[in-house]
Amino acid sequence: MVFGYARVSTAEQNLNLQIDALLKEGIKEKNIFTDKVSSSREERKSLSRLLNFVREGDTIVVWKLDRLARSLIHFTKLMNELDQKGVKFKSITEPFIDTTERSSHSEFIINLFASLAQLERDIIIERTKAGLQSARRRGKVLGAPKGISEKNKQKAVLCEEYFKEGRLTVTEICERLKISRATYYKYLRHRGLDAQLRPYNNK
Repeated sequence: MVFGYARVSTAEQNLNLQIDALLKEGIKEKNIFTDKVSSSREERKSLSRLLNFVREGDTIVVWKLDRLARSLIHFTKLMNELDQKGVKFKSITEPFIDTTERSSHSEFIINLFASLAQLERDIIIERTKAGLQSARRRGKVLGAPKGISEKNKQKAVLCEEYFKEGRLTVTEICERLKISRATYYKYLRHRGLDAQLRPYNNK
């Protein structure tokens, strides 16, 4: 079965362009999942339902890649999940992203994205390490906050980094660091951040 996914960033925008494109692809309207989210960190409930619903042999189609993924890291994560479930993926306006028919070109592009995503992860880690070293040179105390073990203090720093990056949802951050939402907010408070505020670079 073929499913479509469409998303707009604000309530003022409409989904007509994307839905029309998906309908032209032969996708039934009842099989089109949609989201309207105002922040890149906001959870996409319809996308989550779609990912839980699809089964081996199904296909997910989007009008444009950025309607589905927030970043290269997010895209790679989704592609891995779909591949493990045996679900195909296709972007209408970016035909080079199409796993419905295996091709060396499509596999090359996806592998390239995966490599860039890994580079992005490495940059985040290196930036965090550099920030810690800089703080130490300035005499800033970087010990574990009260209530957080020495073992987990790095996770608190990463929570702060991911929060400021503004590219992942709270759920994705918690999954990546293997912590609960309560712990995530606790770590941010200990790092002096208000999790309800939008990061400065979050559109």
